[in-house]
Amino acid sequence: MDANKTKASIKDASKSKGQHPQNAAEAVAWARKSGVKIVDYKFTDLLGTMQHISYAADKLKESVFAEGIGFDGSSIRGFQSINESDMLLLPDPATAFIDPALKIPTLSFLCTVKDPVSGKGYLKDPRSIARRAEEYLLKSGIATESWWGPEAEFFVFDSARFDLGQHGSFYELDSVEGIWNTGKDNAGQPNLAYKIRNKEGYFPTPPMDTLQDFRSEAILRMIEAGLDIDLHHHEVATGGQGEIGVGVRTLTSAADQLVLYKYILKNVAREHGKTVTFMPKPLFGDNGTGMHTHQSLWKNGAPLFFDKKGYAGVSQLALWYIGGLLKHAPALCAICNSTTNSYRRLVPGYEAPTNLAYSARNRSAAVRIPMYSNEPKQKRVEYRPPDAASNPYLAFSAMLMAGLDGIRKKIDPGKPYEVDIFELSTNEAREIPQVPGSLDAALQALEDDHAFLLEGGVFTKELIETWIEYKEKKEHDFVRLRPHPAEFHLYYDC
Repeated sequence: MDANKTKASIKDASKSKGQHPQNAAEAVAWARKSGVKIVDYKFTDLLGTMQHISYAADKLKESVFAEGIGFDGSSIRGFQSINESDMLLLPDPATAFIDPALKIPTLSFLCTVKDPVSGKGYLKDPRSIARRAEEYLLKSGIATESWWGPEAEFFVFDSARFDLGQHGSFYELDSVEGIWNTGKDNAGQPNLAYKIRNKEGYFPTPPMDTLQDFRSEAILRMIEAGLDIDLHHHEVATGGQGEIGVGVRTLTSAADQLVLYKYILKNVAREHGKTVTFMPKPLFGDNGTGMHTHQSLWKNGAPLFFDKKGYAGVSQLALWYIGGLLKHAPALCAICNSTTNSYRRLVPGYEAPTNLAYSARNRSAAVRIPMYSNEPKQKRVEYRPPDAASNPYLAFSAMLMAGLDGIRKKIDPGKPYEVDIFELSTNEAREIPQVPGSLDAALQALEDDHAFLLEGGVFTKELIETWIEYKEKKEHDFVRLRPHPAEFHLYYDC
């Protein structure tokens, strides 16, 4: 469930980077002035997990930003084969920040990956893909920039235990807030009650919300690192669900911000003896966590999604963009809902955006047009199926490519649904297309429908094939081949 995070205009919400270095010389000077001891170079693998390598600070030279830092690409998931392993990291000076998660004074950079043979951005580097998506948008003539505001929800647990083997498996999560702990005997310590009931976590004050100070500390660390942070609050579910509102930025910068948001939050949790997960559905019987993604197009400083005479105040161009999102939604799920666990959340009939329809205000539709403001700069579309277990560089790029395909082909999104879709009759509900019901179905949809991603060389055929193969063999089959505890409950005595 979202809050109004757009009090300032979409464009005005973007952080001014005047205090940060903008080129190699400024970055080196900033490192010297800051007195850092270590320089850390961060990037994400294909799946979105952050990786890094660290050097002594005196090794930072201007040449590093042009020549790059060598690393073994064959050891990174989804990257190179061993016979083509040499790759380069190119730090982006504009991403420099003093790392708030580390005790030793450390200057961190986000990096793109360069192929030393072609001399260009690596075709399977997520950040390079995001940059190519922005270049494609500019070359299309449709717009000059896209703006992105993800709502990345999460759970904070006090304990997370799990194991699996040939003859048994289990998982067990715990939170002092969990409704399941109302009767817990705390080994001689008092149980102080105030547990959050299922679906009642949005958003009571402390003492029920035990994570107020934790989230406050986390956002102060994020702001210290240069992130745009609007707000924080408890979310709907019991057991520590929360959300921190990040400000709106252009595509690559928004993805940069999100990977750092996850990195900082996980490390602050560890300092507090807690653990954070962005798994979409860690708890049975309560709300999962999504990443509703607000997006809009602008051209030369003017918003393109506003038309005061249009439905819900949006332009025809915005409706075509929505048409592209809805048409390609099954394929998008393979990238934006990229885990087997994603489909524990995306279940029809529950409070999840499984219906491929659009509406003003209606949160039961996959695409919502927020109505908080009638200001042209505020007009945007919100695509609700994604979750934050996805790689934001790939997810934002894929959504942009789907929307642009809708504009280029003038895809009609159909009629809006103003009613609560969850209250429709069975026959009425069947008329509304649904997102795929599993990761393998989403991967099949991507295999059948990915030409829109290949436009302008943003994604490549090789990347799509690598993604599908990895997800099928390493994740879908990994889960599919293992007996599930619920099957013992259902079938052991058959």
